[in-house]
Amino acid sequence: MIANVPARRRELSAAVLAVMAVGLSPVAAIAHGAHVQARTSTAVQIEATYDSGEPMAEATVEVYAPDDPQTPVFSGSTDDAGRYTFVPTAPGNWEIAVRQAGHGDIAVVPVEADGAIASTFANDSGLSLTQRIVIAGAVTWGCVGTALFFWRRGK
Repeated sequence: MIANVPARRRELSAAVLAVMAVGLSPVAAIAHGAHVQARTSTAVQIEATYDSGEPMAEATVEVYAPDDPQTPVFSGSTDDAGRYTFVPTAPGNWEIAVRQAGHGDIAVVPVEADGAIASTFANDSGLSLTQRIVIAGAVTWGCVGTALFFWRRGK
């Protein structure tokens, strides 16, 4: 029984050290803690795509406030899905310019006083079927007229 006493003291010492190590480790972790604050805001998210439907990934974005249409308030680039998000700081018409490799578009987003997008906003920049038919007719008429002009001069 006497031979076992030093071994028990070593086990007891090891157990006490283990408890102390576990007990002290949260104190060290608290020193490196992080704080996250959250707030509610109304953000505007745009999605930029080519005519084919392919997203404009990594396109340059510049956002202009209603009171200063010359200086961008926010700038950055779209994500891989062609999206960009910003939080307007004032009501009015916000202009968002998106450009990539010679392609681009400008959208005007009306923001109301509470930060919401105006209910009358419709971002339909595409041409209607009637507009496409009129343009196709005008181009055809121009080509035919030009061909007839040069054909008649040749006689």
